[in-house]
Amino acid sequence: MDQKPEQQDEEQVQNKAQQKQQQQPKQQPKEKQLAVKNPKGTRDFLPQQMVIRRQAFKTITDVFEQHGAVEIDTPVFELKETLIGKYGEEGGKLIYDLQDQGGEILSLRYDLTVPFARYLATHGYKKLKRYHIGKVYRRDNPSVQQGRFREFFQCDFDIAGENDPMVADAELIKIIDQIFTKLDLGPFQIKISNRKLLDAMIQIAGIPKNQFKTVCSSIDKLDKQPWKEVRQELIEKKGVTEEQADILSKMVQLRGEPFQLIQQLKEQKIFEQLGKEALDEMELLFNLLKYMNGLKNVIFDLSLARGLDYYTGLIQETVLLGGQLGSISGGGRYDELVGMFSKNSIPCVGASIGIERIFAILEEKYKKNGVVLRENQSDCIVATIPSKNIDMITEKFKLYDLLWSNGIKADVCYKLNWNLGKQLTYANDQQIPYAIVIGEDEVKQEIVKFKDLIEKKEETVNLKDLVQIIKQKVGK
Repeated sequence: MDQKPEQQDEEQVQNKAQQKQQQQPKQQPKEKQLAVKNPKGTRDFLPQQMVIRRQAFKTITDVFEQHGAVEIDTPVFELKETLIGKYGEEGGKLIYDLQDQGGEILSLRYDLTVPFARYLATHGYKKLKRYHIGKVYRRDNPSVQQGRFREFFQCDFDIAGENDPMVADAELIKIIDQIFTKLDLGPFQIKISNRKLLDAMIQIAGIPKNQFKTVCSSIDKLDKQPWKEVRQELIEKKGVTEEQADILSKMVQLRGEPFQLIQQLKEQKIFEQLGKEALDEMELLFNLLKYMNGLKNVIFDLSLARGLDYYTGLIQETVLLGGQLGSISGGGRYDELVGMFSKNSIPCVGASIGIERIFAILEEKYKKNGVVLRENQSDCIVATIPSKNIDMITEKFKLYDLLWSNGIKADVCYKLNWNLGKQLTYANDQQIPYAIVIGEDEVKQEIVKFKDLIEKKEETVNLKDLVQIIKQKVGK
């Protein structure tokens, strides 16, 4: 049957559309653009920040090593059972678990202290004075503005082993005082108390022993909240009676100059029965610190609780006065932690320094004072004057080899055909202090032009004397 004219027209239109569609290249689905951002609670370090970090680490490790500590390291993950149950009711919720790998249930380390206790048990140490700088991980709600991250560095110092009472504890406090004095972050305060005094206060208030942990977690908030709010939490959420809370309030709010508060507590006979041993320990500690000239920044604060379960004696926390960054160091004595991993219990005392918060303070300090730190640590560059008669590229790298072989930091300008002016501009842009200039005449005479780019001075130096002169200039 013949098609009608309108049907033929419609078919022609459809055929043309199909042909046009076939001729067009197929559009590929757009690739999903990757998210260009850091994981929440982490950060990248820029070169300027790395210089600040390296300086802070050096200041801290110099003090550690001054006191005879050796450096160790442990894996960033541990068996989950190693970590669980060591950090109190809040800390246990913040441990990062890993997927089952090879039949072991693993977690990222939460701090450096529990891994150290496991380390002592693993390697059979009875005594060790160590420091450890490494990253730890917490599944926390991060606040970059307050210096709280999910991945961050800690700097730990610990003294393990049997010692005379409070000697190691006093040295620990002295070390903290030295570090924060040298870092020069501003006025600071080292708050000190004793976990045994907390035990005594809770017993004196008539609070059952099984409520100790939960009551301590509330007391630990007194540096951020007034007693009225803490009291309300104790009564409404922790099962503490009003009478118990009122008895507790007379003790946990006491703080002051160490010897004055010791005298006050003795006169009031608060710890005449319960807590007397701990009070005697604190008096001995303060006397030892007095001999070490380590009491200047110390305050005796009975509100200090520290949230971790493993503390057994001294507890300490360091804060910057007038700051909003919270504590910048914390720690204490943990005599029973190693015994969880070994038949032999080893007394230990230690402190951890919150380096991320220190970075933030130092960055702000340098920025405020207009200080720009050198990112490139090179001492010099080799700059060449082009020559038709001598291969200056060969001479340049022969000179670089001489410098590098003698431990001198020398940066390479990769534009080999730049004129002298551009090479010197590169050195200035990189804040490199010296330039060694060679041309055809210098190569023949075995001399160099030694330029001080900061003082804008130049001198001619014999090639054989160059290494010694540079080392003198840079203090090596």
